[in-house]
Amino acid sequence: MITSLVLEGLAQLGCGIGAGIAVIGAGIGIGKIGGSAVDAIARQPEASGKIFSQMILTAAFVEGCALFAIAACAFLIK
Repeated sequence: MITSLVLEGLAQLGCGIGAGIAVIGAGIGIGKIGGSAVDAIARQPEASGKIFSQMILTAAFVEGCALFAIAACAFLIK
């Protein structure tokens, strides 16, 4: 039989993996946002202020979603 200690350890491992996946996804998303913004600014330098503000706003939303996922994983660990 599987003891409750083993089950708790597996649950904590799952929460850690979930938090890791959330962080990796956020890093990839923010990297794509930054790369696309740099490409757009290279094409239209006169619109750099508008592009930069939209980039920061979108990156903040991605980071907020990642933070929420990490917090949810942390609260699942008892």
